[in-house]
Amino acid sequence: MIELNHPDLSIRRQCELLGLSRSTFYYTPATESEDNLQLMRLLDKQYTRTPFYGWPRMTAYLRREGYLVNHKRVQRLLKLMGLQALYPKPRTTIVAQDRKIYPYLLRGLAITRPNQVWSSDITYLPIAHGFMYLVAILDWYSRYVLAWQLSNTLDGDFCQQTLHRALTLGQPEIFNTDQGSQFTALAFTGILEVAGIRVSMDGRGRALDNIFVERLWRSVKYEDTYLKEYANVPELNTGLDHYFTFYNTERVHQSLAYCTPAEIHFGSKTYSP
Repeated sequence: MIELNHPDLSIRRQCELLGLSRSTFYYTPATESEDNLQLMRLLDKQYTRTPFYGWPRMTAYLRREGYLVNHKRVQRLLKLMGLQALYPKPRTTIVAQDRKIYPYLLRGLAITRPNQVWSSDITYLPIAHGFMYLVAILDWYSRYVLAWQLSNTLDGDFCQQTLHRALTLGQPEIFNTDQGSQFTALAFTGILEVAGIRVSMDGRGRALDNIFVERLWRSVKYEDTYLKEYANVPELNTGLDHYFTFYNTERVHQSLAYCTPAEIHFGSKTYSP
């Protein structure tokens, strides 16, 4: 890993050799009390298994595990993690003037080629003594991860930076997200509209509208972060870089006729959905 006082290599050069941005190296993870971090790890694992659980079931789950928590604490932690139960709920909020909601465009649409539909989402990742947020952009047809980035806050800047990087690799016809504030912000949707990309957004609380990204999060967590329990942000960043390279270029998918996402995305192999 990176040495602060390396005799020959600056921090900048060490980051370059590891493929790590200097900004990520200097990130400090978001944090809570150790008790809350433990609860958040349990909530994240349970949510990954049962994304339809809202705060009442999550509260009951923690109590059955022996944690004396009230629902207000569970609600706060779930909000901090960016988690909400995936089921339709009545719309009671008014969209702010600097945000815009778009209709869901993918219902009944046959996905037949790369760069037809891209999708993005954010997930919570625990590390020792803290946590980070991960955003990724995925091609629906090939499952290829086009770009990803970590952040210690849920502001929209890191999503916009990730979108700009993904667009250097190509351009989709449709870009789908949930209705999170990072994706409804005009600063984000404006990038897509200027590029002539149609914007699609999940129905509120719809479990299946962004299913391929939900599957990606399960793979990332069960195949990497839960197993390795990264100690700090640089370790997490380096580990994810290795994992996404493996995911794109080595990990075969049954749904892709046992091809890799890279083989499908770049056309060396084909399959019929």
